[in-house]
This record gives sequence, C-alpha cells and structure tokens, in this order.
Amino acid sequence: MRPASALLSGPRAHHKALRALATLAICAAGGAAVVFALGLAGTDYAFLAAYTVLQFVALASAWNILGGYAGYVNFGVAGFFAVGVYTSVVVYKTLQWPLIFTIPLAAVFAGLLGLGMGYLTLRLRGVFFSIATLAFSIVLNTLIVNWAFVGGSRGVYVMHPASIEPFGSYARYLVIIMLILAIGCVLIARAIERSWIGNGLAALKDDEIAAECAGVPSLRIKLFATTLSGALLGAIGAPFPYFITYVDPASAFSLTIAVNTIAMPLIGGTATWLGPVIGALLLGTLQQVATVTISSALNLLIVGILLVVFITVAPNGIVGFVKGLREKRP
Repeated sequence: MRPASALLSGPRAHHKALRALATLAICAAGGAAVVFALGLAGTDYAFLAAYTVLQFVALASAWNILGGYAGYVNFGVAGFFAVGVYTSVVVYKTLQWPLIFTIPLAAVFAGLLGLGMGYLTLRLRGVFFSIATLAFSIVLNTLIVNWAFVGGSRGVYVMHPASIEPFGSYARYLVIIMLILAIGCVLIARAIERSWIGNGLAALKDDEIAAECAGVPSLRIKLFATTLSGALLGAIGAPFPYFITYVDPASAFSLTIAVNTIAMPLIGGTATWLGPVIGALLLGTLQQVATVTISSALNLLIVGILLVVFITVAPNGIVGFVKGLREKRP
C-alpha cells in the first residue's frame, strides 16, 4: 500500500505542472502582444528600446538568483555579461555561427567561469565576497583590453544584415531573442524560488551558520546559484554585439549595465522573482523615456534618486512595501 505522502504527491505535482504551463502560456501570449504592438509602431527605435528594457528584465532576474535569494551581492555582473559579449565576437570572427547557437555557447563559458569564481570566493561573506567579484570583473577587463584578436582597447565592429527571414528587420529579430531570454530567466528564477534550492538559499540569507547546522548544503547550493546566475548573465550578453554593432571594453563592461542590474532588483524587491521584473520594467521604461525626451546622461541619475528613495521609504522594495501594506490591513 502506498503511503499518504505518495498519494498526495501525484495531484500536487500535476497541479504544479498545470500552473507552470499556465504561466508559460501567459508569458508567451504577453510576449506575442508586445512584438505585435511594437510592429504597429513602425520604427526600429521602438524595437531597440524594447530590447533594452527586456535585457534589464533578464539581467535583474539572473542576478537575483544569487544576489537576492542568497544575499551574496555580486559586483561582477559586467564580467559575466562581457564573457557573453566577447564569445559572440570570437564566434563572429571565426565560426560565423547564427546567434541562436552562440547564446548557449556563451552560457556554457560564463557558467564555467561562475563555477570557478564561486569555488574561489564563496567561502568569503558579505562585503569581502562583493569586493572579490568586483576584482574578478576588473581582471577580465584587463585581459580583454590586451587581447588584440577581439579588438583590445580599440574595439571591433560586428555587422549584421538589415533584415533576416522570417522576422523582417534585424531589430525585430533581436527583440524576439531577448524576449525569449527574459521569459526564460523569469521562469527559471520563479522555479528556483519555489523549490528546495530556493528555500535553502533563503535560509542561507537569513542565517548561514544556522542553515548549515540544520543540514543545508551551503557550498553546493551557492555554487549552483553562482554557476546558473553566471550562465544566464553570459547568455544575455551574447546578442549585445549585434545590438550595438561596435564593441569595446567600455561598452562590454558598461557601468550603466552593472549598476542597473543590481539596482533594479533592490528597487523591485529581492525576496521574490516578481521584484526584479517590476524594478526592471519601471526603471528601464523611465530611462528610455528620459533618453528620448531629455538626455541619456540622466539614466544613472534616475537610478541614484530611486535607490535613495526606496532605501529610505521601502527598504524591501516595491513588492515588500505592497506586502507590508496588505499585512497592516485589518
């Protein structure tokens, strides 16, 4: 006779599978609606602006797996992103593979790098870990600056065709690619949050020593989170050379990308998968509006102002603030 837990596991697993499929269907329908609406705009700039916002959604969700769930603030975002960028550059100059094959390759390289970095740095905690990841990004930047094959400090051009079948313009193609990556990152982050790995990461964030005493395999879980987060960040960086067409260390290791990737989850809320999405959509849209109406130089100013406001008024981000208001209701 099967135990009661086994009898319950079937319906529960079926329910979870249905919820996952429903979430995927909603994301796909929303993505299709976004692409259709952008097509009605009739300009490539609408696609490029959407690409930037979707890129930040993906980056924020990927960073939050380690920085939000586990509380290990990774300042090496630009390094992992640049690994994906320069993987595309190398493939462009050698193999000439399509972008859809370059992205998994970038994810593998960045994931392996994340595994190595995690093995060397995850025994550090707090600010010491953050400084170590920042040093990792600086070392990578130095290597790229002195690597003549990928352009070094001079940079390199990565040209793409004006159109690609059956997507039409290449800008539309890039938006669809980034939309898939953004949806994938969000779904992965959501699945991890609701799994035993997410519970383990949350326990480590609350009290790592107590979690280890309770049997949480801290190093293995942190290595998994570092590897997965790094792989996703690298995959997101792979389409970037085709987006800007000219790559140099300043653009690949962009301060704007690094700051936004960390600020967006903090503004939206790091305790849940929804927080980075809300923060990225809010901050990314504001920056695109400011770029068109005033100047792109205001982007980091907007980030700084919102960070100060939310750290003061809502330290747990938008999601945490709304949750707190609901709990206060009688």
